[in-house]
Amino acid sequence: MSYTEPSASVPAAPTRNWPRWLRRNTMELVACGVIGLGLFMLLQPFALFLYTWSFLTMLGGTVMFMVVSKFPE
Repeated sequence: MSYTEPSASVPAAPTRNWPRWLRRNTMELVACGVIGLGLFMLLQPFALFLYTWSFLTMLGGTVMFMVVSKFPE
């Protein structure tokens, strides 16, 4: 009975043609910026309009961060 070792060659991962601006690192920085903008809108004492939209801005940034964390490097 002969034993054959499995082939050492592993197929390479398929290449993805994502645009450079859609990479995870860039988009995570954008998402953090949106969260920071929402925090600024929440804490500023000048405009009620900004305060009104601050929660939705932070929520959008958080959702964006969760989505882009799945993007390729």
